[in-house]
Amino acid sequence: MLDFRIEKITNLASIDLTLLMKESNENGFRFTERLVNDFINGKNTFNQRGEGFYGVFNEEGVIIAIGGINIDPFANDPQIGRIRRFYVLKEYRRKGIGRFLINKILFDARKTFKEVVLHTETEDADQFYTSLGFSKSTSYQNSTHHIKLKLFMQKLYNPE
Repeated sequence: MLDFRIEKITNLASIDLTLLMKESNENGFRFTERLVNDFINGKNTFNQRGEGFYGVFNEEGVIIAIGGINIDPFANDPQIGRIRRFYVLKEYRRKGIGRFLINKILFDARKTFKEVVLHTETEDADQFYTSLGFSKSTSYQNSTHHIKLKLFMQKLYNPE
């Protein structure tokens, strides 16, 4: 059984993201660099109402997954959240880490947002998000998936 913990991160500068940045860059995902740059220059610090950034740490205290939620900048509705900068190290995929992280993000988001959207370009990510209850949809600008938080909460507390 894996031993890990999840934390809400308020100071990204205090976290060593080297391993995540290296692996994600090698796989063609440059958003971890953008995450750090946007945090440093103040463009996105995940500190608006309802927003948050989270990390999952393994038993050695190494960060193995990240993900956050912002007010969706494309929706013109502060009750629409957007999953941002979500990444799980390959070694830790298919072990429940990503599901645990998304569930935490969505659980906290329910206090502020009525719906959450995201954009992904990979088939693996599409399968992951749809397995969690997200629907494929282009209803929202620059989004590929969405979930109504009321339905998410019902599924969370009344699993079939």
